[in-house]
Amino acid sequence: MLGRIREWRIDRMTDRVARRPHGRSARRTYAAEDVHSFAWEPVLEALALTAGDTLLDVGCGGGIFLRRALETGCTVVGVDHSQDMVRLARKTTEGRARVVLGSAERLPFGDGEFTAVCSIVAFFFFPDPVAALREFRRVLQPEPGRVAIYTTAPELKGTPAAPYPLATRGHFYEDEELAEFPQAAGFREGYVLRPGPGAQLLVARP
Repeated sequence: MLGRIREWRIDRMTDRVARRPHGRSARRTYAAEDVHSFAWEPVLEALALTAGDTLLDVGCGGGIFLRRALETGCTVVGVDHSQDMVRLARKTTEGRARVVLGSAERLPFGDGEFTAVCSIVAFFFFPDPVAALREFRRVLQPEPGRVAIYTTAPELKGTPAAPYPLATRGHFYEDEELAEFPQAAGFREGYVLRPGPGAQLLVARP
């Protein structure tokens, strides 16, 4: 019984803080001007966005990256499964980005709506990464569609970047395993870059 209670508490804390952020503290964290800013430029470099692109950010959180992506001139859409984050992202982007409630495994968009899809520090919480990538592929245009996913490498598990007990609810993949997911999801190309210590950038094209 005590073990089940402890697991329930860890799940509840993980959801509140990171997996499905909600509450005053989470809103304050994800409204910070530099939240996950270490990932922005590697993702933008991989996607090479222009004014002709339409970008989907999956797990957009408070929308700070959406605001940064708007600077490229592209059209920006965000999706998150936390209603608190959807509201915050709409406020952050001041109506310049469409932000909707939804999950990575069942994206609320039509086929081929986007030229680019990204996900920043959310992928390790997806329960089925291949299912999520299939959805990414479905909503992408074949050309010039591309995906950039910034996630946390296994060597950071248990560090301040991915502390226990939250780390027990995340999925960490070695580079080789991570690189296999796009092919399993139907992408023609997928590879992993290392933009920084403990960082993985999965890039894929349909």
